[in-house]
Parts: sequence; C-alpha cells; structure tokens
Amino acid sequence: MSAQSPQDTVERALQAARCDECVVIAGEQSSANLRWAGNTLTTNGVSRSRRLTVIATSRNADGVRTGAVSRAGVRDDQVAAVVAEAEHAAAQSLPAEDARPLLRPADLRAAATHAPRAVGSGSGSGDWDAEPGATQIGVFGRFADELGAAFAVAAGGGRKLYGFAEHTVTSSFLGTSTELRLRHDQPAGTVELNAKSADLSESACAAVATRDFAEVDVTALEADLAQRLGWAARRVELPAGRYETLLPPTAVADLMTYLYWSAGARDALDGRTVFSRPGGATRIGEQLASLPVTLRSDPREPGLECTPFVLAHASSRRSSVFDNGLPLDRTEWISAGSLAALTQTRHSAQLAGLAVTPMIDNLIMDAPGHGGSLTELVRRTKRGLLLTSLYYIREVDP
Repeated sequence: MSAQSPQDTVERALQAARCDECVVIAGEQSSANLRWAGNTLTTNGVSRSRRLTVIATSRNADGVRTGAVSRAGVRDDQVAAVVAEAEHAAAQSLPAEDARPLLRPADLRAAATHAPRAVGSGSGSGDWDAEPGATQIGVFGRFADELGAAFAVAAGGGRKLYGFAEHTVTSSFLGTSTELRLRHDQPAGTVELNAKSADLSESACAAVATRDFAEVDVTALEADLAQRLGWAARRVELPAGRYETLLPPTAVADLMTYLYWSAGARDALDGRTVFSRPGGATRIGEQLASLPVTLRSDPREPGLECTPFVLAHASSRRSSVFDNGLPLDRTEWISAGSLAALTQTRHSAQLAGLAVTPMIDNLIMDAPGHGGSLTELVRRTKRGLLLTSLYYIREVDP
C-alpha cells in the first residue's frame, strides 16, 4: 500500500493532472471481522485497504468529456499513471450529457447560507489533515463475550449458531482542481446470525446493523431465532388467497430499500418506473399511500449519520461525477403518503424542473400510530401471516 497519506495522494494526483478539470477520491478502509460455525469461533482478522479514483474532464468546442478510473493498492509511483489513464479515457469518451461546472468552496458557503444544516465552507464532516479513521479487533469485546454465552444456550437447546460480524471505518478524501477539499469518516458494522436445528433440517437467520457494536443484543437475537426454529417445527398448509400480513422492521426495510433504489428521477422521466407519469413527467405530488407514511433521509440522523456530501466515483442514471461535493441535507422522499421527491442529479433536476435531491446513504421510515412491536401486532391479529424477510426476492413486473 502507498506509504504516503490519502491526503498526499489526492494532492499528488491533482498536481499530475494535465486535463482541464480533475476530481480525486482517495479512500482508506480499516476492517475487523469474526466468523463462527457450529457454536464455535472459527476465524478473526483485521485488514486495511486503499482505493484511488481519478475523474478527468476535458472541455472544448465539441463538448465536455470525462474519464473515471478506480484502482486499489496504488503505490506512490503509480499515481501519475492512474491520472494519465483517466485522461486517456476522457479523450476516448463521448460528450457527457450530465456535464456541469465543478463545485468550488464558495458554492458550499452559499449553500450553507441558504440551508444552515448543509456542509459548511469545505471542511466536510472531519478534519482534512487528521489521520484516517481505524477500527480494531477490540470493537468486538463485549459482543464476543455475549456470543460465547449464546453458544452455550444454543447448544443446550439443541441448536447450532453460524455467522459473521464485521466492523469497518472508511475514510474518504475528496479533492478537486477547483480547490474543494472534503473528508468523511464512516463507521459501519453488521452481524449476520444463523441458527439451525441439530439435524440441520430447519434454519432461521437474523441480521442487524450497528456503528460500534455497543447496542447489539446477542442474547435477544439468539432467543428470537430459537423461537422461530420452534415455529418451523409445525407446518400448516394454507390455500392461496389474501391474508392479513405482518411485516417486522427487517421485511419493511427490504421493501423500502428496493423502493428507494428504484426512485431515480431520470428513470421516472423516461417512463421506466412506477413513479412515471404519462407524457414524460413524474408522479411527484401524488398520493401513494392512504397511511401517513413518511420516508426520508438525513445525513445527520442520530445513530445513522452518513456522508453529508455527494461522493460519486462514476456517473450513472442516479449520480453524476460533476456533483461531487454537493451538500446533502434532510430530504423527504414520501411525505404523509405523498411522493415528495426522487433522487436527482443537477442534470436530471434541470430536465424535470425540480429541486436537486441527490441520493443519501440512509433511510428512515415513520408511520405515526400505525406500528407497534411484533408481539403487539401478533396479539392484534386473529388470522394472518408473519413474513420475516423479503431479502433476495425478485419482482416479476418492476
């Protein structure tokens, strides 16, 4: 891995650029993990990795052309070669339809003036000069103790636990030839726990996300899986039909995450999604649900904090490299049941005549007065189905 810091790599890449404009994203990730099988820890480890993305832009009378190149493990003496590769890719590309001026620090200060919660004058969400964030195996201290106790409980009940836990801290450094310097540190963790009956004929799984493993309740997870394995021992044949269906948060999240991924404004404008309106428009403003459901994103949501500015390694129908550094703020996608916004780049927002609402890396759903704990929902239901997961289910007609 490069001996120099990610910040120095950004500066070296910008100095090597000969194109009209350049965007550089250097990311460093520190990770720790545990694996277990059959009620026994099997492996653990820590690692660090780096990735460099260079986006070169040339502007001339024929249009604006870009080339983006991403490479892992770039050595100090390879940085200039990655820049040259991006510049070559730009020279070979077609004009970019999403071309916009790159942001400058003054643009961020203006955005902060109009939206006080937005990113400020270019400092991003962290100190640019500080060391990249890091994690270590000690993050699993309390979790590992509880996992060991869960192994004993599971074994006593004739169950076997399998699974994986990982914690990462990713530091992202964004620099541009227009003097933008932004940095963000993102901690993220996940636990995937699977319980099987002794003869391996029945299985149940659960997963939780966490920032630091402090609030992960392994005892509760194991108890929930034990209950579900108990349910699996009794099978009931049901005729096809309509049933009241209970969705715990995990299943609702599966649905809402896919809805969010499908809520691109450009696809809606092109008539490709359920959010399209005939005639090349979108359904923004239409009532989608009779319940007062609100689906929103906020980079500063307590416990779900995420990157507060656009970090785009490549352009797509939902993102634009020209928007790199654009401040992100609280956005309601569905407001009291009505479609309020779709994910926008500056380009698609101009096409649609709507506000710029880029994708944000978290999602929060509120349905006041229409929820309850799973136990409460079951108690209120006389005859229905409990659907615990929709993960990896593919729709027939998108």
